[in-house]
Amino acid sequence: MTRNVGTIDRIFRLAIVAAIALAYWLGALSGGLAIALGVVAIIAFATSLVCFCPAYRLFGISTCKRV
Repeated sequence: MTRNVGTIDRIFRLAIVAAIALAYWLGALSGGLAIALGVVAIIAFATSLVCFCPAYRLFGISTCKRV
């Protein structure tokens, strides 16, 4: 797996995860919406940890700096 998620993109994804977690913790999310956004948060967290996004690869996108 070649890295295709850059640092700023990773920070943005982690901010989304934090926002979803906070909204759930505060009770703003429930039911099906909470489950759907929970799945989105898990995917965003996983892709930020491994620095690889399959969707980026599918579309030929990379946010990594080229050295």
